[in-house]
Amino acid sequence: MGETESDRIFELQEEIDQLKAAVASHAVVDQAIGMVVALGRVTPDEGWEVLKEVSQHTNIKLRNVAELILIWGRTGDMPADIRSALEEALDRYCPTQIPGTTSP
Repeated sequence: MGETESDRIFELQEEIDQLKAAVASHAVVDQAIGMVVALGRVTPDEGWEVLKEVSQHTNIKLRNVAELILIWGRTGDMPADIRSALEEALDRYCPTQIPGTTSP
């Protein structure tokens, strides 16, 4: 049984939707890396590593960590576990205290 034209159109539309989602996700991650770079005075490559570490240590998908960092940039609110993991990861590159936190 051959593939019909409508089947092919459906497959292409699914592929387009997946690519759009990937581009949007990439933009969120890139923006979060930019915030980490500015916050921690680290390089973009180090910012990427910091995001990966936070994702791994909190068991939260990297894109979701990036979204939470962007939300923090707009609202000043960040979940305590993300804040802690972010500070610990940044400390490995350059001691940093995230604004809005108190010293222990």
